[in-house]
Amino acid sequence: MEGTILSMATPQPVFVATGITKRYPMGEVTVDALRGVDFQLYEGEFVVLLGPSGSGKSTLLNILGGLDVPTSGEVTYRDHLLTRATEAELTRYRREHVGFVFQFYNLIPSLTARENVALVTDIAERPMTPEAALAMVGLTERLDHFPAQLSGGEQQRVAIARAIAKCPDVLLCDEPTGALDVTTGIVVLEALARVNRELRTSTVVITHNAAIAAMADRVVRLGDGRVTSEQRNPSPVEPRTLAW
Repeated sequence: MEGTILSMATPQPVFVATGITKRYPMGEVTVDALRGVDFQLYEGEFVVLLGPSGSGKSTLLNILGGLDVPTSGEVTYRDHLLTRATEAELTRYRREHVGFVFQFYNLIPSLTARENVALVTDIAERPMTPEAALAMVGLTERLDHFPAQLSGGEQQRVAIARAIAKCPDVLLCDEPTGALDVTTGIVVLEALARVNRELRTSTVVITHNAAIAAMADRVVRLGDGRVTSEQRNPSPVEPRTLAW
């Protein structure tokens, strides 16, 4: 009985990456984007990957999300070994399990906020409605506005709603506030924090902005393709208290 209670209380890893390397040929030169990275992400966790440009953050995120494959090493998502998956299996993995948010919103200009989100809900297996997803990020009043009628922060929140509408297990965010001012960026971070808290979506946010680390459960720092430090944050703060 004690063993059962312990196993129920112990968070389970969603991702386990071991010894990940990624090399890109650049003419006669080979660039090492990742140099033996070990990384784990646990259920319901909010992790910030922190590091300067060129440190390997985006490369690692793309490998976790099935957008890229490592040169060597292994990545396991739950009981699936992604590094041995076929392209069709990776496509299914991305469609069913992962939501992506990027620095640039990639919304379709001719579609409303509701219609942009519906692009995902129409093909997902167990989606929330576009209206529910947009309500989660505080855009109930902007359902039928086109991207050109929305501010940058509102467009990014539509992108978040689109990412979460398929109810993914994991949300991967690449510099989601990079194109935004401080006030707008905090609104976007509040939306991500709410999704993580209420949906228990395991969330990774990569950024070069050290201030954002204060809201994370855990902070992983990368430099020159390696994990340089890792620390758990005993008291994550609310996004509205951040300043940069």
